[in-house]
Amino acid sequence: MSKQSEIEAVASAVFSGDKQAARAHAEIAIKQGIPALQILHEGLEAAILSIGESWRKQEIFLPEVLMAVEAWNFAMEVVEPHLSAENKAEATRGVVVIGTVKGDIHEIGKNIVATILKTAGFEVHDIGTDLAASVFVSEAEKYEADIIASSALMTTTMPHQRDIVEYLETNGKRASFLYMVGGAPVSQEWATQIGADAYGKNAEDAVRLALALVESKKHKLES
Repeated sequence: MSKQSEIEAVASAVFSGDKQAARAHAEIAIKQGIPALQILHEGLEAAILSIGESWRKQEIFLPEVLMAVEAWNFAMEVVEPHLSAENKAEATRGVVVIGTVKGDIHEIGKNIVATILKTAGFEVHDIGTDLAASVFVSEAEKYEADIIASSALMTTTMPHQRDIVEYLETNGKRASFLYMVGGAPVSQEWATQIGADAYGKNAEDAVRLALALVESKKHKLES
């Protein structure tokens, strides 16, 4: 099989959610000497972006998206060790740390947002549920995140979204991270009130806002 065909095989395996085939074809592509960044862009990224587009058009459903993301992860285990630091920076649109706030163990909505962010090209670190503000910030520092995203699915846990802003401000780190909030009881009014940078009503909204926030940050750094 030609090098280009092998890249296409990686993409096809990811799109179909075949994790074993995705990993196998990624291994073959690396052995053929295809640059890791090329495999990432033309194979993995192309497939996952197609998945995201198909999902947005309602041509496929969430289980298929989740299977594709898992296949992408399997292939990335092969490809990532061959990427340089510069490659990794070039390959991602931004880094997001996402979790559910203290006292709240709901995760379905968070998981959907994390998955769709991945399909848009973000490096996403899902840090779990029932998390204190300090954990969000320490994990964001660990992964050098651009965005901290918190979910609250109960009105009683919403105040913990404000805790994250306060923790950042108290520790002089508010300017270091963009902050997004979401969840069933959350609103734009609440986001404005607590000083969040954005409120995502749903997964598609979260992706659109995340892209806009990262682009705005990039322009500020360049100016």
